[in-house]
Amino acid sequence: MANQNVRSYSLVTLAYWGFTMTDGALRMLVLLHFHKLGFSPVQLAFLFLLYELCGVATNLIGGWIGSRFGLRITLYTGLAIQITALVLLAQTDPAWSLALSVGFVMGAQALSGIAKDLTKMSSKSAVKLLAPATESGSERGLFKWVSILTGSKNTLKGVGFFLGGILLTRLGFENSLYAMAIFLGVILIASLIGLREEMGRSKTKVKFSGIFSKNREINILSIARFFLFAARDIWFVVALPVFLSELGWGFDKIGAFMAAWVIGYGIVQAMVPAFARSKRQTEAGLAIVLSRIWGTLLFVVTAGIGIAVLYNYHLMFSILGGLAIFGVIFAINSSLHSFLILSFSDSDKVALNVGFYYMANALGRLAGTLLSGLTFIWKGLPGCLWTSAGFLFVAAFLTFFLKSSRENSDSTSTVPC
Repeated sequence: MANQNVRSYSLVTLAYWGFTMTDGALRMLVLLHFHKLGFSPVQLAFLFLLYELCGVATNLIGGWIGSRFGLRITLYTGLAIQITALVLLAQTDPAWSLALSVGFVMGAQALSGIAKDLTKMSSKSAVKLLAPATESGSERGLFKWVSILTGSKNTLKGVGFFLGGILLTRLGFENSLYAMAIFLGVILIASLIGLREEMGRSKTKVKFSGIFSKNREINILSIARFFLFAARDIWFVVALPVFLSELGWGFDKIGAFMAAWVIGYGIVQAMVPAFARSKRQTEAGLAIVLSRIWGTLLFVVTAGIGIAVLYNYHLMFSILGGLAIFGVIFAINSSLHSFLILSFSDSDKVALNVGFYYMANALGRLAGTLLSGLTFIWKGLPGCLWTSAGFLFVAAFLTFFLKSSRENSDSTSTVPC
């Protein structure tokens, strides 16, 4: 990797890390603060609906913008919008009516959702363009760097969950938001000064209609991604934190548990390439086989947790221990999917394909967020787990229709030499 690529990759990664940590903290701040103010699980879910919905449009349009104008523009814009969202959220007043509070927070969260997906799309697309040069002609480098970025991102998001609980306890809601806005402002200035290399701009003019993928594998993988992340958020976004709060857990304790779950999840993601080795198959071919195995196992584990809860078998151990196992297996599935989307993409189309793929990811989070609140009220955490198992069955089933990148006519050379 050339020195310029190293610098650019490092700056993009640092910006993504900083953003991710504040995004995790913001999620915990909003959830716990408004739960404390008396918001119901459904009302809490609605606070995040525009956040997820805006991510759908952002990934589609952001991928097109990145392909037309370069990834630096989308990265800078994402950071600036998040700073704006944090400052706006700091203006909320407990004396406001419920309708005003929900509407204002939903609007600010919508900006945060735009910011998150612009930043994520920019950073993950940049890996395809910068990191793989370390191992020219091989997908090993791509698999490794994608896993490192994705794993470290989720580890830091877990740190953000922990910080969110701590900040809410120590600084309060408003001061915590201002502190995070200042932190991101420093990161934005550093990126503006240090990031000079153009990235992701397509060599040919990209029509707006190009935002929709015409690649069979990318379409199948995107649908699987929808069901995978909806399955996670059905129990993770609202149901689990509210469930723990109703058990009497404090903000610090809830934040620490959620942080430990996501940190462990990120560590596992970063380790996936170390045991996903094969001399007889392409990296993409191996990743497809592994995604089928681990996807099926994730469904089985989730259904098993649901059965244990149904029969009240050591309830807390079944839920907390079972979800820890869920996190490990989910991390492996997510890492494999993140590698496959880049492997299936030509370098000239990477921003478009990643944007389309994460649009499906955002749709899954949107569905999972809404179902998390509704299902929790209807059937509690056990109902959320059973619904999650159903979604995971579909996600695993879809991976059996994927073909390796060598069989994919749109991706005959997945890694630039």
